[in-house]
Amino acid sequence: MKSNNEIASWNISSIALAIKERRVSPIEVTKKLLTQIKNNDQKINAFTYLLEEQALLEAKQAEKEITNNNIKSPLHGVPIGVKDIVYTKGINTTMGSKVYKNFIPSYNASVIKKLKQSGAIIIGKLNTHEFANGTTGDKSYFGPVSNPYNIKYISGGSSSGSSAAVASLMCYGSIGTDTGGSIRIPSSFCGLVGMKPTFGRVSKYGVFPLSWTLDHVGPITRTTKDNAILLNALSGYDKKDPYSIKTKTEDFTRYLNTSIKNLKIGLPYNFYFENIDEGVKKIVLDSLQTFKYLGATILPIDIPNMQEKLKAFRLILESEAYAKHGGMIEKNKNKIGKEVQDKFIKGKNPYAYEYASSQNIKQEAIQTFNSIFENVDIILTPTVPCGPIKIGERLVSINEGKFTSNTILNKLTGITNMTGHPSLTIPCGTSESGFPIGLQLIGRKFDEANLYRVGHSFEQEFQGSQSFQNTRKI
Repeated sequence: MKSNNEIASWNISSIALAIKERRVSPIEVTKKLLTQIKNNDQKINAFTYLLEEQALLEAKQAEKEITNNNIKSPLHGVPIGVKDIVYTKGINTTMGSKVYKNFIPSYNASVIKKLKQSGAIIIGKLNTHEFANGTTGDKSYFGPVSNPYNIKYISGGSSSGSSAAVASLMCYGSIGTDTGGSIRIPSSFCGLVGMKPTFGRVSKYGVFPLSWTLDHVGPITRTTKDNAILLNALSGYDKKDPYSIKTKTEDFTRYLNTSIKNLKIGLPYNFYFENIDEGVKKIVLDSLQTFKYLGATILPIDIPNMQEKLKAFRLILESEAYAKHGGMIEKNKNKIGKEVQDKFIKGKNPYAYEYASSQNIKQEAIQTFNSIFENVDIILTPTVPCGPIKIGERLVSINEGKFTSNTILNKLTGITNMTGHPSLTIPCGTSESGFPIGLQLIGRKFDEANLYRVGHSFEQEFQGSQSFQNTRKI
């Protein structure tokens, strides 16, 4: 059996097999991760609440069930962390804000119910940019979350704790949310796999809303296979979520070992490779050689009017965020960070016709992406135009230009929140400064299994996730 230190670095697939074969117990695994959290989280600040007593009780229950050959899923007995905007019955859910520091939900979010049904152990609540309204992850009532590769830098937001906890070996996977890139940005910065599923694929019931028509819930993990396993547990129609879409139950791991020979990859020659760091650009473009080696064909594509689409995405987000929370923001100004306040207040300014026009652009964007997928199987882009910035910084230098973090970090991710297409980020290299770099795979709606196939094929050939563990500081 492996040593305890090695157990924390395993992935979900490995730990699930070890538990099934009785080589490790859920109690042993949970105790190890609790020790990891106590040792590491003083530097990272990923957790808002550590559910030590509850996690050990769940581990004991899981061990009893597994001993009786009642294995519920590959997640049975596996510790998972949950972003602190996901309602947990009887457990504080703060949204990273002083306003909700004492809020205790009376019910579980649908994704929490699904995790419990799968036998997963919920080990704690994870820090978030206040109200999940930020791309940096360093504005929270609980303080900023640090990047495990350099604690002076951001982990990315808004699912800051969800990414940092997995990367620093404090849980095997986590639940994040994504309104404009909030799963994919921190996953990219922390060398992880993050999926924004198709809109309507995963229930949002019991998840604090930021934007009704842009919010998504999804998994963050160390490997593509783990991500597919976690999405298996999370997905499914929920009548309590008015945006939930009925689909057939499917296994997202089913294509993982299928070749990508003859796959058509669309490479946008506009927008996605403009105003991005040259180091990021080079590493993402270098990854194309791996895809070619695996038999894929790279086709140049044009996605028109992307700046117009980006502007529409941002106006929808701002307008819906203020429509939902404007009253609460105005009422609690003394309890909310100024930067987050200002972001909400921006949504007060647009006229109704501007919102209506943006919704029309959204429909045009959906049609545009759907038509592109008639000729290619996936679209490949960088995930983020740059690497992480220092905690508290807001200006990003890219080549000879300077951009604000709010306008640059979600530039390449936000549009598929608007169109609803599934988008997966996977690690593809390391920058000269030692930070992971991610590439983004965008697919047809409800084609997550195919995205995982492509991501897994690249991962197995490139083995990028292994190289990151050697550069992590925590």
